[in-house]
Amino acid sequence: QVQLVESGGGLVQPGGSLRLSCAASGSSRSFDVMGWYRQAPGKQRELVAHITSGSRTNYADSVKARFTISRDNAKNTVYLQMNSLKSEDTAVYYCNGKYPSRDYWGQGTQVTVSS
Repeated sequence: QVQLVESGGGLVQPGGSLRLSCAASGSSRSFDVMGWYRQAPGKQRELVAHITSGSRTNYADSVKARFTISRDNAKNTVYLQMNSLKSEDTAVYYCNGKYPSRDYWGQGTQVTVSS
């Protein structure tokens, strides 16, 4: 069974940095697309960034130039480097992996940006 496990969330002050990791297990095949989504209280889940197996990336406008997504296909792992964090980045961050036939989701990791 395919599982995605996130790590790296926590509490950080405005202007600080965090690095999220998401490791996939249960499949020897790399995901076609891996990405990060987030959901703040009272809001819908939104795409933060995604990256294809060929390393093409896409970012939400709100995080461009501050966040960087990367992946290690051999490890089926995706990372999200978050810099210059703002209070509005506070949310639960979810890892997503896509095959043509279905999506997989992690359990989520909390990121709180507060002084």
